[in-house]
Amino acid sequence: MKILGIGNAIVDVICKVEENFLINNGLTKSTMKLVDEIEFTKLLSNLKIEETVSGGSVANSIVGLSQLNNKVGFIGKINNDELGKKYEDGLKNEGVEYFYKKQSEKIPTGTCLILITPDTERTMCTFLGIAGRISENDIDIKAIKNSEITFLEGYLWDEGEPKKAFEKAIQNSNKVAMSLSDLFCVERHKPQFLDLVKNKLDIVFANEQEFTALIGANKFEEIITFCSLLNKLIIITRGDKGAIAIQKNEVVECAIKKDLSILDLTGAGVLFAAGFLDGILKKNTIKECLEKGTEMSSKVIQKIGARL
Repeated sequence: MKILGIGNAIVDVICKVEENFLINNGLTKSTMKLVDEIEFTKLLSNLKIEETVSGGSVANSIVGLSQLNNKVGFIGKINNDELGKKYEDGLKNEGVEYFYKKQSEKIPTGTCLILITPDTERTMCTFLGIAGRISENDIDIKAIKNSEITFLEGYLWDEGEPKKAFEKAIQNSNKVAMSLSDLFCVERHKPQFLDLVKNKLDIVFANEQEFTALIGANKFEEIITFCSLLNKLIIITRGDKGAIAIQKNEVVECAIKKDLSILDLTGAGVLFAAGFLDGILKKNTIKECLEKGTEMSSKVIQKIGARL
């Protein structure tokens, strides 16, 4: 197998909202907020659902890699409920091998409400459900050892059982990639994420905002200096400034594609990661990997949702 993803198994519920909806519900645009089941239901009660799809950030990247004809798998925790069954079927229909045997749990399958404002930005409210209860017992060592790369999700990292699951996965991986996922995650777990970036990961995906917060940078040059001192491949997306990859003294940039009809930025980062990792698997140059990531990202933002 080429890549095994480990992340939150979350059913994405996509809705369009006006700016006032965010303000009235105390939501910060373009971030992810963890909510309980009651708040999730309340938020959803007056909204029209545009689309429901098997999601989670790394899962969406894994689907993108499958669409690029890579043999891929995924580990994520679901309940044996209606949403859980839909989630598993959704991944399998995309050619993803699912390395988790669902059981009847007291906690339901996780759900993420993705709110798209008219400016195409996305704001997420996530009820993790059983997804956030992943443990080391859920990690399939054989699947990890049979994969060229293990791709981890920052959203999933937490103290306790999820941390043990991460450690088990990292210890048994041939190569480890991880997405920092969200500014919320970085600020919540800054010391732990910094340790992962410095000492345990081979490939790191982040946006400029996330990496700035991670190292407390005042300007972008400080990020380049920091990454150049690591023996890692660090990829940073910078919005309309494009993307940059740093590996030791090699710094490679790629511009964004212009004149696009942007509808929804939900899948920009996850499909960028899929395209970049596809390039890595095909042993392309760093520049070619950035270009493939940019191409995938450009395609997905011209439609609703995080799938092509």
